[in-house]
Amino acid sequence: MNRGAASGRAAAALAASVAAPAVPTFRTIPTGAAIYLAVVQFLFVTCWTTYVVYLPQLLAAAGLPTRYTPWLLLIDQLVFMATDIAVGLGADRARRTVGRLGPMIVALTVVSCAAFLLLPFAVHLGRGAAAIGLGLTIVWAATSSALRAPPWVLLGKYAWRPALPWMNTLMLFGVAAGSAVAPFLGAALKAHDARLPFAISSLVLLAATAGIVGVERALERRPPERPAGAGEAVVAPKVLTAAHWLWLLGIFALAAGFQVHASLNSSGEFLRFAPASALERLLPVFWVGFGAGMLIASPACRRYRALHVMAVAAVLGAVAAYGAATATRLETLLAAQVIAGAAWGGMLVAIFSSASDFGRTGREGLALGTMFSMLAFATLARIGVTIAGWNRDPGVAAALSVAPVVLWVAGAVVVYTVAWRARVEPEAA
Repeated sequence: MNRGAASGRAAAALAASVAAPAVPTFRTIPTGAAIYLAVVQFLFVTCWTTYVVYLPQLLAAAGLPTRYTPWLLLIDQLVFMATDIAVGLGADRARRTVGRLGPMIVALTVVSCAAFLLLPFAVHLGRGAAAIGLGLTIVWAATSSALRAPPWVLLGKYAWRPALPWMNTLMLFGVAAGSAVAPFLGAALKAHDARLPFAISSLVLLAATAGIVGVERALERRPPERPAGAGEAVVAPKVLTAAHWLWLLGIFALAAGFQVHASLNSSGEFLRFAPASALERLLPVFWVGFGAGMLIASPACRRYRALHVMAVAAVLGAVAAYGAATATRLETLLAAQVIAGAAWGGMLVAIFSSASDFGRTGREGLALGTMFSMLAFATLARIGVTIAGWNRDPGVAAALSVAPVVLWVAGAVVVYTVAWRARVEPEAA
């Protein structure tokens, strides 16, 4: 009974740490490290874009029908779901046993980049090309998880908690920049042979990732200062609590709303007012709002509870998604897309900030790994809808137009429930 009570108190203390607003009293912020890791994230996103652009061409070269493209992307997400958790746990173990994450990240990235570089060459081998190409794709997807959760774990190891929202914002700017240039990159790459872009992108990413070892050493020489009067850090439970599972459900709802809005609805909404040739100029508007939203969410997460920021941003996103679905002019749609992007930026900063809290301290890899797994699950669900052709059914398409509204509102309710429980449980402990 005493052990159970202690476990309950630990979970309640963790929940309180997640919900409590952090006072921004810190001096040392590894901003340079966050910017460097943001560049790595940008290069990682552009590698993924290169892969998606050339995947039909690679399948054709291996003698496979291009209709298998979405199925292979679905397999990639399944691999991400599993390896994100495994690599996150590995990052926690590396912190405890080795004390450093950089060598693990670089070692896995070497394997990832080698598989990525060889992929467009392997598909031209003739007999066995399809099997070799599939194997390289799975190896690349599995090992590239090293650039998902572990860099955030590394940064969280040295940044004091109030600094984490700003650190997350800087790193997410790399993701946003990579996503914003994706339409332009896709248009520019289609006319070129795959081997050169794959070689350039993999080698540049590997060169950038190799510097993470030096970044970690620099951070070790400049440890964060503990704010005066700060208490002992809360130790995260070794198992997933009920609050953690509920938090993951909320993340899935929010990420699924983003996937439906950005990947299934936005192009069709713009095509009501503009030709298809204008999409590469119009779609990045969402990511402009995304960047602005992150800049607002970062100080908000420091001043208020990250879970509350997440819930408010989700409600704002639902309003913007409804405005985009019902817009009668291009100008109105552009404004709605900017606001929706800002809302998703706010949600994502708050998601990463709350993940750092749920895993603090010693289980950051598990928290971030499960978070990335939910993001991959949402992507997988969207790809599944595309494969099934539901988005082309008029009735389902009508439902999809309001799905982001429903999903973001549902996510806000779930996330606020986690925050509410965090306020109540310490009093009942």
